[in-house]
Amino acid sequence: MSVAATSTETAARLREPVDLVTETMEGWVDGFYAQLPSVVAGLIFLLLAWIVGKLLARLVRRIAVRRRRPDLGNLLGSLAFGGLMVAALLVAAAIIFPTVHPGDILAALGIGSVAIGFAFKDILQNLFAGVLILLRRPFLQGDQIEAQGFEGTVEHIESRATLLRTYDGRRVIIPNADIYTSPVVVNTAFPVRRDEYDVGIGFGDRPAEAAGKFLEAIRGLEGIVAEPAPEVLPWSLEDSAVVLKVRWWTDSQRTSAVHARARVILALYETAKSHGIDLPFPTQVLLFHDQTEETDGDRTRQREGWPPGDRPPRPRPALSGRGASGA
Repeated sequence: MSVAATSTETAARLREPVDLVTETMEGWVDGFYAQLPSVVAGLIFLLLAWIVGKLLARLVRRIAVRRRRPDLGNLLGSLAFGGLMVAALLVAAAIIFPTVHPGDILAALGIGSVAIGFAFKDILQNLFAGVLILLRRPFLQGDQIEAQGFEGTVEHIESRATLLRTYDGRRVIIPNADIYTSPVVVNTAFPVRRDEYDVGIGFGDRPAEAAGKFLEAIRGLEGIVAEPAPEVLPWSLEDSAVVLKVRWWTDSQRTSAVHARARVILALYETAKSHGIDLPFPTQVLLFHDQTEETDGDRTRQREGWPPGDRPPRPRPALSGRGASGA
């Protein structure tokens, strides 16, 4: 074999990979141009679906706002847009790739839905809880609630969490599942709510007379509603005072309740001061046993709580045997 023939054969072998790559690239280009109308049609369909989805979400939000349920409208609008876009993606995939059928995609999604459900369990749980909260409406945007140890005003009810603005100007984000499955106190569920305060007076004062003075002082204060009427009730006998429970009704908003409470406490103090009503503080009496040899055992001189005199109480006999066990 000549050198020229050998060179020609070597060059042909070197050109084979290049020719294969070239043919493959040409096939891809031809396939792309052949598929280009389908790609364009699929993209146009997705664009139209996106526009329709936005219009549908806006329509849902407007209807919800008219019915005074903006948070529900935002959630349902987002769900409608997302569902429409998922369906549009399936149709666009069938347009661009004719060999792919939406049924096959749905079957694949059905197989993977279990894994997706486990992976996004908390997210889906909060989503469903948010939908139930917005549908059942136990509280509304602007209500003041107590939940999970936090208290504040409801700013938004989103798909994942409820946003509270605390009274000191901070934001608390509570997952919807925690709110839906735990007790929630809605402070503004009704126009007015009751507040109370315990005030102690001395045992030397007359409780009925003091209660009347206190009731007269708080009746008619700014922020105290006339009906239900306020009341002052003798409540308990403590170690150092007779406790009177002062109860009144005020606007359920936090600001009104706080200022009304301040006015009530100030009025109680001023009334007690002006009418000579004792406001005692806790006291303790300490009895010291004199253990010196001079007085130890002399009950006429030793003071341990019994009255003075030459005839003190007799010592109690110590219990022993069956008497002690029977006691």
